[in-house]
Amino acid sequence: MCGRYAAGRGPEDLVELFGIEKWEPEETLAPDWNVAPTKEVHVVLDRPVKDAADPRPVRQLRVLKWGLVPSWAKSPEGAARMINARSETVAEKPSFKRPFAQRRCIIPADGYYEWVTAHDERQLEVEGKRKRARKQPYFVLPADGSVFAMAGIYEFWRDRTLPDEHPMAWWVTCSVITTEAETGPLAVAPAEGPGSLSEIHPRMPLMLTPDKWDPWLDPARTDPDELGHLLAPPAGALMRAYPVSTAVSNVRNNGAELLTELAAPEEATLF
Repeated sequence: MCGRYAAGRGPEDLVELFGIEKWEPEETLAPDWNVAPTKEVHVVLDRPVKDAADPRPVRQLRVLKWGLVPSWAKSPEGAARMINARSETVAEKPSFKRPFAQRRCIIPADGYYEWVTAHDERQLEVEGKRKRARKQPYFVLPADGSVFAMAGIYEFWRDRTLPDEHPMAWWVTCSVITTEAETGPLAVAPAEGPGSLSEIHPRMPLMLTPDKWDPWLDPARTDPDELGHLLAPPAGALMRAYPVSTAVSNVRNNGAELLTELAAPEEATLF
């Protein structure tokens, strides 16, 4: 799954990377190195500009809330559980079917975090005390340092308890599409620890390579079979992973230091 990621690039960088034609500087977000569910996030999407004379889609940088609320939902309470959509079923699930066909986006990231429990530390005791299983966070990113373009979908939800003119009357929310993690070797693996993405976690965010950006964002593409060809996971050889501080496990911690590479996994703690 994808439950935490880093997004340190500023809007100016994203505008250049993705060829953004429209964005609102007053709506942009500060860098966030510990993006968690229900936070506001940057997304890239192709959509006609509201009330514009030209109906053609325009590439936009928008701020959406992470955690999709289906258009038919009675309330947004389930958003925190809808942060991910599985690539294998995204075209079929009622919550994701229409957004997948009509409202796809890219969620830019530097990389994502995943936690690994050491196999030899699950029920150990040290000096009569139980040893807490070490959940070592790893940061996974493109080996060449390029943007991690996560495939996403977005949806509109109307809060019927509010009048039309209320700023919160409409919610625009998104989900990250996940796929099976590659079993092949990483381009750069940590000196100690997992050597493939699948050893870190069986699933990962679906990363779109640049050749897939335009067809993925194109709202004119609605055929599920045609879109299915874009859901192939990236090769493990494109990725690298390394251990980072367990400070990232606390969502209140935020800063570029969370991406600092450790020479080895941290030691387990006792309780």
